[in-house]
Amino acid sequence: MEGDGVRLNKFIAEAGVASRRAADRIIEEGRVTLNGETAVLGDRVQPGDRVCVDGKPISKDTGGTVILAFNKPRGLTCTADHGDKDNVIDFINYPRRIFTIGRLDKDSEGLLLLTNDGDLANKIMRSRYGHEKEYVVTVDREITKDFIRGMAGGVPIDENVVTRRCKVTEIDAFTFRIILKQGLNRQIRRMCEYFGYSVVKLVRVRVMNIELGQLKAGRYRDITRRERDELMAVLSESRLEDKD
Repeated sequence: MEGDGVRLNKFIAEAGVASRRAADRIIEEGRVTLNGETAVLGDRVQPGDRVCVDGKPISKDTGGTVILAFNKPRGLTCTADHGDKDNVIDFINYPRRIFTIGRLDKDSEGLLLLTNDGDLANKIMRSRYGHEKEYVVTVDREITKDFIRGMAGGVPIDENVVTRRCKVTEIDAFTFRIILKQGLNRQIRRMCEYFGYSVVKLVRVRVMNIELGQLKAGRYRDITRRERDELMAVLSESRLEDKD
């Protein structure tokens, strides 16, 4: 019979420090102590126990899971490094510890999700689940049908790396909409560069079922109950599919 208490990796994830997988790594690296002793994988945390990561005490949030939708302005960096004066966490200045789910490049803008739940962030970011992310992109010269067809069909952006097929539709002469199910580094910009285009403006307008809508730049909101329920349902289905 499983012992009482919470598994240490789950405790660390619920404290918003890291996902369970990452928590296992930092435990193996000897960076976690439980009541002053170096912790090991499989340890369980009882009420009143003291858990430290890198010497700093942590505790589970008691206010539940935070999921924020934020309209990131251009110029902010998706990091919690307080040494970066443009870091998004200091800009938002939320009263609880949160971190970004994925990232947007400094020159990109639009919908960014943030949470205090490491497990949730990991489930959303795992690319094999194929969660959709939608962008509106403006480029520096007129779009052609060949460009749209090429972007949608898979683009070689690096040696031995070809992007997955995706949905691309023209909005006007210089702007298109693209829906991705992967998140390679600077993917859209590199895809455009392959065809000789440069990105002028890149705005993420949707992540899964959560849309940017009319949220103003630099503002955030809690996702709605409906959005949360739909999100959890999709993640639950993804988890079941992953076990098949």
